[in-house]
Amino acid sequence: MNLSRREFLRLAGLVAAGASLQACAPLYAELAGGPGEISQWPTPDSSGLFRALSRITYGPRVAERRYAAQIGLGNWVEEQLAYEGIKDLGTMIRIRPYDSINLEADAAEAYEKQDVIEELRRATLTRQIYSNRQLYEVMVEFWTDHFNISVAKGDCWYLKVVDDREVIRAHALGNFRDLLWASAHSPAMMIYLDNQANLAEHPNENYARELMELHTLGVDAGYTQDDVMELARCLTGWTVKEHFWRGEFTFDDDVHDNGTKQVLGKVIEPNGISEAESVLEVLATHPATARFVSHKLVQRFITDDPEADAPELVERATEAFLASDGDIPSVLRVILLDGLVTQTPALPPKYKRPLHFITSALRMLNAETSIPKGVYEYLGFMGQPMFEWPTPDGPPERANAWTSNLMPRWKYALALSTNDLPGTEVKLNKLFDLAGASDPHSVIDQLSTLLIGVPFPQNERDQMLAAMEGRALDDIQQFASVLVAGLVAAPAFQWR
Repeated sequence: MNLSRREFLRLAGLVAAGASLQACAPLYAELAGGPGEISQWPTPDSSGLFRALSRITYGPRVAERRYAAQIGLGNWVEEQLAYEGIKDLGTMIRIRPYDSINLEADAAEAYEKQDVIEELRRATLTRQIYSNRQLYEVMVEFWTDHFNISVAKGDCWYLKVVDDREVIRAHALGNFRDLLWASAHSPAMMIYLDNQANLAEHPNENYARELMELHTLGVDAGYTQDDVMELARCLTGWTVKEHFWRGEFTFDDDVHDNGTKQVLGKVIEPNGISEAESVLEVLATHPATARFVSHKLVQRFITDDPEADAPELVERATEAFLASDGDIPSVLRVILLDGLVTQTPALPPKYKRPLHFITSALRMLNAETSIPKGVYEYLGFMGQPMFEWPTPDGPPERANAWTSNLMPRWKYALALSTNDLPGTEVKLNKLFDLAGASDPHSVIDQLSTLLIGVPFPQNERDQMLAAMEGRALDDIQQFASVLVAGLVAAPAFQWR
């Protein structure tokens, strides 16, 4: 079904009427939803559980909402942290066709470049939408951003497949030291940040700088340009194999700088590959690293502005990082249990980045999707291309980076609600039958409870109905499509 230009503009006007997003956000405190069979309609949530789950998942499914309410949010978080004990066979079956994600680098290189990139994207989205291990997938995304690598650069298109599997996924809920170590030995990272060009006679400081600034200490940790240059000297010879065993990490002593170095006040005697590895140990356990990583995690889960809204939480998370020797679940327990479970009603709103917007709509509408190219192309239209962020810092977290680009969101809402995305279906009739509502007002209440956790306020509901003026409300499929498009495009759904 196609919407007319007039109808689209009406919906756009409805959304634009709420364009003061920060002002509207407190009104829409919760979200809802998801893939999987919906056997019973959700009830409105006033406890804050919905908002908390929306931070930990890619949009809480109805079953997740009920289960978390039954066992308590704290217990649900603990189960998610112990992700390996969560059965996820259905997701494994869904990603089985994407065989390139399991290949070693030299084998992946033999595949078509675009096929490898698309299979990585489709497998990632499949996991985010369908996996029961939601917190694990959220942390995979977090570390993918933290250790950003773009598949658009050089051989990263096939090396990133191994990095995703053996660096990010292997350590997403493990220990930060192990994660940092794996990243530093990742051929994809070596290529992306030019360390294969870091030679004794011609040092390249790119990876050394980002290792300190973006991966560990942060930008204001007191290190100097001399520290960066000295670390770059330690990293000379860290490179990637060519020819046989292509795409594997290796250390080439012939191009290593064998002089004495000094990094962060520590004198490093000539010792080949062990020089940089000793610095990695210092960086992994440095208090500045603990604070930098904790700050980013609080920013991801709690608030865009940790300094203003949650400084004590950052301090407690930093202490947990140091006390646990970088154990990621220990840090998350502080942030999620102290920051989410106990503080949910007072949480500042978080704006959905494009990826979360797209996945939450699919999950909450119980969509069935084969992840066609059109789905992740919308991410590009919205400004968050998958595995192609152009700079090493990864996609930004703060709302002001995303709030000005609403038109692609509206178009996605329309395409999804009218089943115009190939390979993707939202069974609106089934949703409406389950809702059991008999009049437009009740239908809006039911669907808004599904999508944002609470019924629309009366004035918002009236605006929604006015936006659909002229459409035959006795045509349930058309009414459903327009209504769902309006709800997904509405300001309320942009927040979590």
